[in-house]
Amino acid sequence: MTENTSSLSREREKELVDRAVGGDRAALRELIDLHKDRLFAFIHRMVRDHYEAEDICQDAFLKAFASLNSFSSEYRFSTWLFTIGYRVCLNRLRRKKIFSGEVDLTAMPSRDEVEPFQAAESDEAGRIRSQVWGAVDQLSSPQRAAILLFYRNEMGCHDIARVLQLPVATVKSHLHRARAKLRELLEGATEREWRILRNLSERAG
Repeated sequence: MTENTSSLSREREKELVDRAVGGDRAALRELIDLHKDRLFAFIHRMVRDHYEAEDICQDAFLKAFASLNSFSSEYRFSTWLFTIGYRVCLNRLRRKKIFSGEVDLTAMPSRDEVEPFQAAESDEAGRIRSQVWGAVDQLSSPQRAAILLFYRNEMGCHDIARVLQLPVATVKSHLHRARAKLRELLEGATEREWRILRNLSERAG
């Protein structure tokens, strides 16, 4: 069983990369297994197409493994991989000239996982979440990517800046504008709605 990426030490990560550079296919497979789900979730929410997301992820891994010799252990492998994946994704979006996709900031459980007595609040939370998605959908592709990386992948602003190849100040600006749009959208929210929104924010980390 492979480790979770959040608990993978830099030493273990460097060991896997060094082995992969040396041609160890088992190390390559472990690196893929450790990061494929999070990378796919990120890319899929950018392009909103399952097959294209799979293709982009495969392309990202191929590009990463082809240039492993250039990987610097100064950064996390996941940050470097997401940088490559985002670059491939952005090139696809630019070619298609579309900016689509919903952003799940809340990590809410599915309806089947909600206890019956929570159903009413779940419906209301779902409505608010839909409003949040609608607001985030109006952001530019880099802004949506910043929101995804911050809330869904728990990256700090410096790591997001490396992935998006933007200054840290620009990343902070993207996050600030997104939050401002949410505040504007929810300007007339009731106290109950604000309580649910705060709960959703806590779930998002």
